[in-house]
Amino acid sequence: MIHNFNSPLHDIILSDDGTFTAYSKEYDEHYHSTKDGALNESLLKHVIPTMNMMQNRDEVNILDICFGLGFNTLASLYYHKKHSLKQRLNIYSPELDTGLVESLKDFAYPEIFDEFKHIIDELLANKIYSDKNFHIEIFLGDAREYIKSFQNKFDIVYQDAFSPKANYALWTGEYFRDISSSMKADGILSTYSTALATRLALYENGFNVYVNRQESIRNSTIASKENLKDLELVDMKHKIKCNPDARPLRD
Repeated sequence: MIHNFNSPLHDIILSDDGTFTAYSKEYDEHYHSTKDGALNESLLKHVIPTMNMMQNRDEVNILDICFGLGFNTLASLYYHKKHSLKQRLNIYSPELDTGLVESLKDFAYPEIFDEFKHIIDELLANKIYSDKNFHIEIFLGDAREYIKSFQNKFDIVYQDAFSPKANYALWTGEYFRDISSSMKADGILSTYSTALATRLALYENGFNVYVNRQESIRNSTIASKENLKDLELVDMKHKIKCNPDARPLRD
């Protein structure tokens, strides 16, 4: 794959797991934790803990918030191939930064994504890709408006927007209310955020909140309206009692 990523608003950055991420000058944030590593973060905080629970389903619908560099989407395809899954994978991903998407044809992706080069090329050109195993759509526009078009659709949500400091609107209680409506009753949400405000916003919208512990990276969060086995439940009632002034973010 050619590695000539060039975007006036982004710098390419080598993360600690040896894979590249990017720094956004507009949002003043990296797309991944440089300490945890771009690929490790996608696989261990999002893809593996959620898709491990979905292997027996004939079809899995994923909402990837937001497309960004495409790591979560591509890591999902990698997981599917690695485990020889027969299920159909449908991924829907909003992205506000049109210029970023156009620049990704030359991004320095990890070698494990090389087999998906044709998918990347078609997806970036047409914003849609479909074959017998995968259907992927990129929506260029406002994620808040996009998610309102779905009801009871998603098995998995990757909540991977820039932080509340940089992208406040994608972390509020009202936002997670719409996310909740877009998900199936037994859907699972993953996010790198362990902030109390994030967990409160999830909790007030009916989610159980769990700690996602993975070796070699920092903890993250898994949330579901159903009880999940083999995960550490966060005692939100206790958190609220100990932090009576804490509040979720609001629109």
